[in-house]
Amino acid sequence: MGLAPSLNTDDLIAALPEITELCEPYALSLYSIDSSEMTPEHWLGMAKAIEDNYDLYDAFVICHGTDTMAYSAAALSYLIQCSPKPIILTGSQKPISFDITDAKRNLHDSLLCALHPDSAGVNIVFDGKIIAGTRAVKEKTYSFDAFASVNFPYLGYIKGDQVIYYIKQTKGEVCFYDKMDAGIFVLKPTPGMPLDIIDTLVRDYDCLVVECYGMGGLPKEIADRMASALERQSCLIVMTTQVAYEGSNTGVYEVGRYIGDKFEYLEAHDMANAALYTKLMWMLGNFDKNEYKKIFYTPVGFDIYG
Repeated sequence: MGLAPSLNTDDLIAALPEITELCEPYALSLYSIDSSEMTPEHWLGMAKAIEDNYDLYDAFVICHGTDTMAYSAAALSYLIQCSPKPIILTGSQKPISFDITDAKRNLHDSLLCALHPDSAGVNIVFDGKIIAGTRAVKEKTYSFDAFASVNFPYLGYIKGDQVIYYIKQTKGEVCFYDKMDAGIFVLKPTPGMPLDIIDTLVRDYDCLVVECYGMGGLPKEIADRMASALERQSCLIVMTTQVAYEGSNTGVYEVGRYIGDKFEYLEAHDMANAALYTKLMWMLGNFDKNEYKKIFYTPVGFDIYG
C-alpha cells in the first residue's frame, strides 16, 4: 500500500510543539487529497479561504503535497496579488511521522518566514530557500532539495532561525480574483508526432501552449498545419520551450522565424511552465481578448522579465 494523506491540521501542530512559541496558530483543513488530484477548483477554494480570513490573521502557511505545489503557488500568485501579508506554501519529501523527515524543518522555516516583516506575497519555502510562487519547479523526486527557482534568483534563505532576504515581493493593496478558464492544452511536440491532433486542439481549446524544442524550434510541417487550422478556427497560441532553464527565443533560428511568418502568437520567454499555464487560465478567465497581449507581458510576482 502506498503513501496517502492521513494527518490533519491538529496532528501537524502537535508534531511541532514549538509552533506555539512562535505564534498563535489557527489551523483549517481544506482538503485531504494527494496533490496530484489538485484542480483549478482547489486553487480557487484556497484563494477563497484566504480572502474570507484575510483580515483575521497576519500570515498564511499552506501545507501542500510536493507534486503540484509549484502549480498551486503559481495559481495563487495570480488569484491573490500584491498581498502585504505573506502566503507561504510548503511541504516535504518525507512524512512528518518518519524518523528522518524534512517536514519539521520546512514547516518551522515557513513559520519563521511568515513572521518576518519583509515577507509578502505568495512564496514557496523549501529546504531553506525562499522561492517566488511564480518561479518554482520541482526537479527532484526523492531529495530534500526538491525545488528550484527557474530563471530567477532565490528571494532569500533561512539559516537556522534567521531569515535573510535578497529580493522582496512588492507590498500593496491586496487584490483577489475568483475566476480561471481551464480551456488550455499544453502540446509537447516529439519527432514524428501525428499532425491530425493539431486540428482537434485548435478547434476544441481556447488556448494552445506549444512546448518547442530548444530556444523555440518547431518543425515546419507542424507550423504549416497550425497555420491551416487557425485559418478555420480562432485559438490563442503561446510558444514556450521544453527546456527548463534560460527560456525561449523563437527569433534565433530560421525554423523559429518561420513560425512568425505563418501566424501570430505570444511567447513565454523566461517563464516557468507552471506559471505560464496558470497565468493563462487567470488571464482567459478575467480579461477580454483585446487585453491578452498586454496582460500576458505585464509582470506579476516576478513571473516574466518586463
